[in-house]
Order: sequence, then structure tokens, then C-alpha cells
Amino acid sequence: MKFLGALGFLTRIRVPDRALALPLNSTAHYFPAVGLIVGGISALVFVILNQLLPIQLTIWLSIIATILVTGGFHEDGLADSADGLGGGWTKEDVLRIMQDSRVGSYGAIALVVTLALKAQTLSAIPVDHLVGAMIAGHTVSRFIAISITYTHDYVRFEGKSKPISDGMTTKQFLFALATAALSLLLLPWQACLIAIATTFVARQYLAYRMKIRIGGYTGDLLGATQQITEVIFYISVCAWTLY
Repeated sequence: MKFLGALGFLTRIRVPDRALALPLNSTAHYFPAVGLIVGGISALVFVILNQLLPIQLTIWLSIIATILVTGGFHEDGLADSADGLGGGWTKEDVLRIMQDSRVGSYGAIALVVTLALKAQTLSAIPVDHLVGAMIAGHTVSRFIAISITYTHDYVRFEGKSKPISDGMTTKQFLFALATAALSLLLLPWQACLIAIATTFVARQYLAYRMKIRIGGYTGDLLGATQQITEVIFYISVCAWTLY
């Protein structure tokens, strides 16, 4: 039931109402498992359509499929974070701008650049590693995002992410870590080492910047972290295939 609660929160997939009623701090450690589902859907769309269409178009359609499944949940967080951090000077300004439902120039640029990087990078990964990269990328990036709740403080006391403001227990953190590690079995170990190193560095930097700018994390910043580390994961796998 807790997994269904996480699935219902992060995606548009219908789940029982009683699953949605569960507090998020009891389901957040299943977020990487939801990444397995979302990545699997992306990979399935790619495998099916790649038999009929050019690879670049197929990859774009697989990306669109994940946006439809999630409702652009993390993409929305990325746009709000870019607008808030780009347009706000003080902590109060950043939080106020993030709460604005309108997308500004910083948010639009962040979305366009991120989606283009995803498509371009995935297109450069050999087909025999592409499915593994898609699934692991979605899984690991969601672990990276949710891991910040284990080490940092929540700074805004309203909105959807309030229930996970208390963070995760060590047991929940290890469960999420194990799920992310499981997805890495889909890729060669050399690619995994590079991806782990780069996404960890990115995670540390992003968490540090959150702390400096506003004192901790918000739900929007977790969404931005997921999107950024997903792209970095793909770039890392792509770099490994070239050398």
C-alpha cells in the first residue's frame, strides 16, 4: 500500500484513495521504485516504436510518455526552481516566486535545455545500453532527490512536500538506496561507476546551493534535483560509451 501511495503521488496512475491518504513521509522511500516504473514505461515505448520510427523521434516520444505518466511533476519543480533561484535575491523572494504557478523566462529556458539534453544524450547512447540507461536514470535520480530529505532541512511549511519535511529514517534511506542500486545492474559496472560519481557530486553541489540560498530544500528543488541528475546520469553513460 505504501508503494501505491508513492505511485499515486508521483504519477497520474490511478491508485486506491486509501493509498493516497497515507502520509508521504511513510511512502517517500518508494520513490526510486516509482522511478523503475516510469523508466520501464519509457523503455517500453522506445522498444516498440523503434521498430517503426527513426531513433531520434522514438526517443522524443519516450520522453513525452514519461511526462504524460507523471503529469510533468518533476519538470514543474524544475521550472519553478529556475524561476525562483534566477529571479529571487532573498530567501523570501525565492520562495514567493516558486509558489507562482506561472512559468517565467528562467523556467522556460531550464525546461527547453533539459529536455533537449535528454533527447540528444539518449540519442548518442548505443541502443544495447539505452533501455538500461533509461530505467536506471529514472530510478537513481529519484533516489538522489529524495536522499536530500535525509540530510537537509525542509524550509517551507506548506505545499505538497510538507509531509516529508521530517525526512527519512535510516532504514528507509537504505531501502531507497538498495532500489537504486538494483537498477544499476542493467548497465555495465564501468558505466555505473562513472554515473555514481557524477550524480553524487551533482547531488552534493545542489544540496550545498540549496543550503546557501534558502537554508534547505523545498519540493520544487527536489523536482529540479531529479531532472538535473537524470540528465547527468545519461551524459555519464554516454561518455562511457565513447571511450
